[in-house]
Amino acid sequence: MHIKPITAAVWLALAGCGQAYAGSFQQTATGVIVRPDQGAAKEVRLEVMHDNIIHVVKLDQPGKQLTPSLMTVAVPCACKFTVAEKGKSVTLKAGKISATVSLADGQVQFADGKGKVFLKQAAENIAPVTVGGKPFVAITEGFNHGTRDAYYGLGQHQNGQMNLNGEDVLLAQHNMDVAVPFLVSDKNYGLLWDNNAISRFGDPKPYGPMGRDLKLVDDEGKPGGLTARYYVGGKLVFTRHEKDIAYQYLKDVAENWPAEVGKLKELKDVKVVWDATLSTDKPGVHKMQLYSSDYATLTLDGKQVLDVWRQDWNPWYHNFEVSFAKDKPVKLHLEWKPGGGMVAITHNDPLPAAERHSLTMSSEVAEAINYHVISADSIDKVIAGYRHLTGQAPMMPKWTYGFWQSRQRYETQEQLLDVVREYRKRGWPLDAIVQDWFYWPENGWGSHDFDKVRFPDPKRMVDEVHKNNARVMLSVWGKFYANTDNYKEFAAKGHMWTKNVENGALDWVGPGYKNSHYDPYTQEARDIYYRQLKTKLVDLGFDAWWMDNSEADVQSNSRPEDFKKLIGPTVYGAGEITFNPYSLVHSQAMIDGLRRDQPDTRQFILSRSGFAGVQRNSVAVWSGDTAGRWNNLHDQISAGVSFSMSGIPNWTHDIGGYAQEARFQSGDIGSAQENRNAGAVEIKPEDLKEWQELNLRWFQFGAFSPLFRSHGEVVKREIHVIAPEGSEMRDSMVWYDKLRYRLMPYIYATASDTHHNSGTIMRGLVMDFPDDDKVKDIKDQYLFGHNLMVAPVSVYGARERGVYMPKGASWYDFDTGEVHKGGSSVTVKAPYGRIPVLVKAGAILPTGPVTQYVDERPDAPITLNVYTGADGSFSLYEDDGLTNAYTRGEFSRIPLSYNDKTGVVTIGARVGQYKGMVAKREFRIRFIKAGMSTSQALDKADLADHVLSYEGKAVTARRK
Repeated sequence: MHIKPITAAVWLALAGCGQAYAGSFQQTATGVIVRPDQGAAKEVRLEVMHDNIIHVVKLDQPGKQLTPSLMTVAVPCACKFTVAEKGKSVTLKAGKISATVSLADGQVQFADGKGKVFLKQAAENIAPVTVGGKPFVAITEGFNHGTRDAYYGLGQHQNGQMNLNGEDVLLAQHNMDVAVPFLVSDKNYGLLWDNNAISRFGDPKPYGPMGRDLKLVDDEGKPGGLTARYYVGGKLVFTRHEKDIAYQYLKDVAENWPAEVGKLKELKDVKVVWDATLSTDKPGVHKMQLYSSDYATLTLDGKQVLDVWRQDWNPWYHNFEVSFAKDKPVKLHLEWKPGGGMVAITHNDPLPAAERHSLTMSSEVAEAINYHVISADSIDKVIAGYRHLTGQAPMMPKWTYGFWQSRQRYETQEQLLDVVREYRKRGWPLDAIVQDWFYWPENGWGSHDFDKVRFPDPKRMVDEVHKNNARVMLSVWGKFYANTDNYKEFAAKGHMWTKNVENGALDWVGPGYKNSHYDPYTQEARDIYYRQLKTKLVDLGFDAWWMDNSEADVQSNSRPEDFKKLIGPTVYGAGEITFNPYSLVHSQAMIDGLRRDQPDTRQFILSRSGFAGVQRNSVAVWSGDTAGRWNNLHDQISAGVSFSMSGIPNWTHDIGGYAQEARFQSGDIGSAQENRNAGAVEIKPEDLKEWQELNLRWFQFGAFSPLFRSHGEVVKREIHVIAPEGSEMRDSMVWYDKLRYRLMPYIYATASDTHHNSGTIMRGLVMDFPDDDKVKDIKDQYLFGHNLMVAPVSVYGARERGVYMPKGASWYDFDTGEVHKGGSSVTVKAPYGRIPVLVKAGAILPTGPVTQYVDERPDAPITLNVYTGADGSFSLYEDDGLTNAYTRGEFSRIPLSYNDKTGVVTIGARVGQYKGMVAKREFRIRFIKAGMSTSQALDKADLADHVLSYEGKAVTARRK
């Protein structure tokens, strides 16, 4: 607050003099302070942050001063506002939003500029907790009980969720799960929850073991647990009664695994089967989660609910629901085939219907209830409000929107260079190559040294990549081995989390090494981190930085109470206080240093984690170490859309999934050397067929993702390795690689809006069609920019799929030219080599030629594909693609418009200029009508209806 707060001592003194502030309010320079008669909050502070944004702080102690926010950078605005009392409430009103606070109990409701209430508080809890020996509070704030409003965002999650109304979402950083405590509504409002600790949307009660809430009876009728059967080599070796399925963390496995079966790591072909009946006296829909790695199959009352696999070291949650009648048993059967992994089932009792369908946020640790409310007339403008509060997204270099080739990992610099040479030799577009982890000596994690045998001249490696007109990104971590000089420097100054080393924990490399992460929550620590990198890595000329493990996952699969001790203390206190923002402050260390040293260079950072505000650090986020399975491909669609609707525009994923089942890890497609040495069998033909189709479908999806990046472990990912010569798979992969570059004029203009207009590339259908109720729950379609709708294929063997055409537009099939009416559900062909892509009628889709890298031919002709049947417009954006000159206004826009009634396309007068701008270019105009394929005519210049020479002045062409 930008006022002098009233301290608790003054509060008490005034109260003792009969001057208590209860039921009163005080206008301030930026808003109002309310002191209600009763309620959990003793003081409610409101500030106007923009004419459509109000900041709310609710305190358990009057006059309490808060730690400055990590996520927000905005200050209260100089906006005009009024404060008025009416009855037992006071209203703070700005231009486009108002907040009314009850003087009786401090409850708040929000209305838009027309006075329509859109958010109304319905529940609140502020409970004292002690963390690290210091007083804090646990908090809950609930709004709009019983609402039908749809909610989106909250980061990236892996459970196939889209509309979050009625869902529970855990906000706790994880390898594959990114917590961003910001959500938007289809009713054009948003809420930014300013809290750094583990938080929850939906049920504030943490999920717990089944036995906490449910009645369990095993196969022999014994209450209080399940029958567990352990098989080795197909033979039953041990049976026992178990209170719950309790192998969720590493310590659980170590402590609970039965000695009678033998040591899990030494066994092969293990299967555990649990059987029980579950019942409850609380009827209704119960939300449950299977937390698992390895193979797990869950059956309820004889019906298979889940059949999943994840790599053994990276378990996560799979949501499911169970409808219980009162005291009526449900039969549970779980089969788990561990290879050293983890499994558990968690549960929560049903909430009352009104609470279930609400906007409820809670946090385990807080200083106060602290949130911002944004009101707007579109979801895009709500996201613009988020960017106003947390920082604008800078422009990314243009080359980052080309194709990225990566692998875990290139073991030598020659491997990396050979891939670049191969793509150039074959004429396949490529803009970026990636050097993943372990380029350092085995015992040198965090030394920032290259292994001199495998990487004898990293500067020459970088230079050769550049000579081939490509860029190179390098993996850097916040992790350090205890034996390195860099670790010792951090530790000497108190900037290293040393608990993991003190515990003697070893990682998985070679014999295992003691390690931990540095603490980035002070400026001195961030400066040290960048300085250590600069001379050894930054000065070599790398173009981008991969900040891996930025959650930070100090020791995977630790129990929560143990893990919190590993990520602290910080200047803010115990580790759980700052559970979520590591990636924000860690990437700040990198971007601050780069911007000091390279002030006119656009930067790019790829992070495995994110948090509110991370976009201001030139950060893109990827979806972590996902698994190469069809259900995981499906889940990436909603994960990416949700993340984009969380306000962070640049997102990507490992094409093909990061980790692979063993059945995919041998044969000519590129098995790991250790698997070959171990005598791995050749891949079965049916597995190879599935693997190739999965990768192809994932690649097709990747071509329409904000960033187009192939990566994964064990199995090599280069097109010429995984797709056989002459195969339809290779033809399709190369075609989509080239299509990405053909679409670059459209893609880069769309990307430019992420900065200039707070835009979003990967768009939920509801963003452009908010009045169509049918789009609000669609999880597997999205808009790529405003004009392309993408419907990826995520079912093995599918050669068609259902696609809903949003109401309010007609839609052209990109391949066939067939036109579909909005508001209809259509079965669309999806042959092996293509996925459904639809273009909105009225769209003006600019395309260019195939190039080897994004700016190989900046003066190349641009084809304007005009989809008749509706009016349309587009803004063609250009700049130098590399520098920050765009921040100084050095860019150009060419307005494009189409009037369907007159059939006239107008290429408007160019606005703006930049160094190196192509002043004169050729535009080819092609009017697309029903039945005309776009994809089949991309290379056919002779099909253009008009060819226009353009020199910056407006020109027109008429439909023939």
